[in-house]
Amino acid sequence: MKKLIFLFLLLLGSMTSQAQDRDEHREKIKALKTAHITEGLDLTTKEAEQFWPIYNEFQEKRRDLYRRERADIENLECMSEDEATGKLNEYVEIEKQDFLLKKQYYRDLRQIFSAKKIMQLKQLEDEFNRKLMREYRSRRENSQK
Repeated sequence: MKKLIFLFLLLLGSMTSQAQDRDEHREKIKALKTAHITEGLDLTTKEAEQFWPIYNEFQEKRRDLYRRERADIENLECMSEDEATGKLNEYVEIEKQDFLLKKQYYRDLRQIFSAKKIMQLKQLEDEFNRKLMREYRSRRENSQK
């Protein structure tokens, strides 16, 4: 019994450690992305004060939509056709909400930046994501060798 409790506590500690590592990793990526965008856009202090709250709120809302979308797809094997139809309708609704969210986001950004600077932001985000994916692939390939 003591061994079982010990194993349970060890497993629980390991899971907590992994969650902390994942959170730290996520925060590190967020900091790198923030630096990349700030430097790339050459933000003034005033622009940064206006921009980052809008950007962070937008990212959080998109993350929530993504989670909802993923949750709907998780149990696909166990769904009836009617349930799948309902989930498909929810998926379309999530996509619609994402579109409306982006539309509002760009409207909000337009109060701060020129259209050209907003396009530059999009370009910087895409560039950062490509670099991140290359880094992940490289690490995965190196760990498999």
